Amino acid sequence: MPAWICAGSIEDSHAVSLLMSLRSWVKLGVFLLSFYPAGVMFYKVWRAYLGLPVDLGPDPPQTLALETGEWAIRFLVGSLWITPLRYLLAAPVIWQYRRMIGLYALFYTVLHFLVFLFFILQLSFADLGREIVERPYITIGFLALVFMIPLGLTSFQAAQRKMGRSWKKLHRIVYVINVLAVLHVVWIVRSSYGDAVLYGSLVTFALLYRLLRSRVEGVRKFHLPLWGNKKN
Repeated sequence: MPAWICAGSIEDSHAVSLLMSLRSWVKLGVFLLSFYPAGVMFYKVWRAYLGLPVDLGPDPPQTLALETGEWAIRFLVGSLWITPLRYLLAAPVIWQYRRMIGLYALFYTVLHFLVFLFFILQLSFADLGREIVERPYITIGFLALVFMIPLGLTSFQAAQRKMGRSWKKLHRIVYVINVLAVLHVVWIVRSSYGDAVLYGSLVTFALLYRLLRSRVEGVRKFHLPLWGNKKN
């Protein structure tokens, strides 16, 4: 084999190796940044447990509940936007973050629930049952959490292969979960509906884009010219 062919093959191999390494580091960076808010909250709770001064406001349980809830819906809406952004930006690489973002949405939702159960209800399951029955916004939030659990448990490739076509059908429930999450926020807010309008708009536009893309050829072909003329 000519030397120049061998040299070209080696260079290509190095380029692929470098690209894979770069993607791994970017993925690790996204993972750590996604965990950072939880890490800060864990640190604050630990300092409070030790009796050290900590900035959690006049009502620490309520502060933690709001922060975990905000991050939960951010990641939930973010996971819903992964597919639209993949097509709009003609960037298939975005898809590799879909499972991670979805699992972080579940992670922060579970934290939100645990803060409510441990710090607000003081681990009273009787009060938890009463709150779920009597307060509609808690009913909706708890229902969203229940729906998210099977999605998290079946988010791995082994589950996808085993479930086949039914996997996609199951994971379409993420649309319902996003709607429930927005309703949960709308019911909670007292004086400002800014967050509810923001998340509601993002969910609406994401669902509308998915619907139009499935039915309108022009929408399927359209993408923002940020990445050149790549095909979807």
